[in-house]
Amino acid sequence: QVQLVESGGGLVQAGGSLRLSCAASGIIFGAHNMRWHRQAPGKQRELVAQITSGGTPNYADSVKGRFTVSRDNAKNTVYLQMNTLKPEDTAVYYCSAVRLKTYWGQGTQVTVSS
Repeated sequence: QVQLVESGGGLVQAGGSLRLSCAASGIIFGAHNMRWHRQAPGKQRELVAQITSGGTPNYADSVKGRFTVSRDNAKNTVYLQMNTLKPEDTAVYYCSAVRLKTYWGQGTQVTVSS
């Protein structure tokens, strides 16, 4: 049974930082590309960052220079370090594991107050 469990969300003031974690089980973690997505109220889910199985990161333009994605294959965990947060970063953040199939976590709420 595949499980992706996000944690680390919360309420933070603009300019602050949060670190999200996504712990995976039931998959060969090191073989999967890992992604972070977010969905704000009334908006479509968008891809925020990806880290490939080989460790190459990619970012949406809206978060470049502020967010950093990383992975620890020994812990089956992917992270999203979010700095200089803005109110427009407010959303539910989801991680996904992508290989032949895509698996999703349940999401964690991030709220940035102005």
